[in-house]
Amino acid sequence: MVNPISVEIAYNIESVNDLFAIRKEVFVEEQGVDPTDERDEYEALSTHLIAFYLSRPAGTCRFRKTESGIKLERFAVLPIYRQLSIGSALLTHCLSLVDLDLQIYLHAQVQVEQFYAKHGFVRSGERFEEAGIQHYKMIWRRTE
Repeated sequence: MVNPISVEIAYNIESVNDLFAIRKEVFVEEQGVDPTDERDEYEALSTHLIAFYLSRPAGTCRFRKTESGIKLERFAVLPIYRQLSIGSALLTHCLSLVDLDLQIYLHAQVQVEQFYAKHGFVRSGERFEEAGIQHYKMIWRRTE
């Protein structure tokens, strides 16, 4: 059976438009994030991924190098595609592309902390607010 999920780097204007539409629906419309907070000065410095389910845009994320390591960000999966392992496919693909010798970290919304924990991320520090949403910093721990 062919895997219905594929993940690729957003390399053309169509895929970039699709990923921003996904982020708008999830973050701005569903979660109430201010549109001025949703897009930032790191867009051009980030590698953006887009996930497809049966060739339809379903989810997105990005990653970038920071002074602290590699930060994974902006994970968003459209509601109709949740529970289909889109987030796991995005996260796995990110980890396949980054330098694993650097610290890999993210800011996880509290409601998805367990999702990231299943993928080897460990909470670091206290809960904090970002864009009006409660988060935890989580750091990836290699499990070999």
